[in-house]
Amino acid sequence: MKITAQMVKELREITGAGMLDCKKALEANEGNIEASIDWLREKGIAKAAKKADRVAAEGLTKIIVDGNSAIIVEINSETDFVAKNETFIELIDTVAQHLLKEKPANVEEALKTTIDGKSLEEFLAEATSTIGEKIDLRRFEIIEKTADDVFGAYSHMGGKIGVIVELKATADEAGAKDVAMHAAAMNPQFVTRDEVSKEFIEKERQIQMELTKNDPKTADKPEKVLVGIVEGKLNKQLKEIVLVDQVFVKNSDQTVGDFIKGMKATIGKVVRFGVGEGIEKNEVDFADEVMSQVNAK
Repeated sequence: MKITAQMVKELREITGAGMLDCKKALEANEGNIEASIDWLREKGIAKAAKKADRVAAEGLTKIIVDGNSAIIVEINSETDFVAKNETFIELIDTVAQHLLKEKPANVEEALKTTIDGKSLEEFLAEATSTIGEKIDLRRFEIIEKTADDVFGAYSHMGGKIGVIVELKATADEAGAKDVAMHAAAMNPQFVTRDEVSKEFIEKERQIQMELTKNDPKTADKPEKVLVGIVEGKLNKQLKEIVLVDQVFVKNSDQTVGDFIKGMKATIGKVVRFGVGEGIEKNEVDFADEVMSQVNAK
């Protein structure tokens, strides 16, 4: 029986398995959808589909530096229990190495790349079946530098936070790592004030003005004085969220910008990933988490 693209699509929508696996299942079962579903379940491939609606908000980041190229990757699992598993740790290393070699532009493009004879999407679906939890490639970023620049890489808590810093016109890798460690600890929202949008500034200015007008200590001040107070508050806020303006964690007598200038360097790209940030997590009881792992075996 001829296996059509529509049949493959239908089976894929039902099971969540990869297209190649769906085609193999249909071929093995002469196009019978129900039998193909059972075939995929018996192979453990359809298991991934059952986990598609779960929240993968745990996991790890991985950083690889290779000459003038570097990559930081975040791959998520459902529980921290699995994120500590050796199989998962090897998986994220394999995927990071693969992406650094292939250099796709985004996650969508990355999932279409070929790894071990299958698409990365299928590779991760198989990992979901093997590991027993939903495994997601959430994001990655590849940075390229020149021979005159340096990367600083820092991984915190075994990969729960990862940072890559690019410093230009210096060979001081230790200094660049110090900046990466600072970014891991202080989580700046911007690298320089040039990155802060006018819309952000204006919104914060309005908020601070309302707060100042409603503060009994300043409510009766003239408008000109209020403006001065607001600008002072705004400047203080920017010093807290802009990397180069932050007080350096290793030396409170200087800012990060001062530290970089002392190296006679300038700052380039800074990428910080905190695992699961921005994802709405499901609250899972620890006992239930352990039992879910036992029942999955």
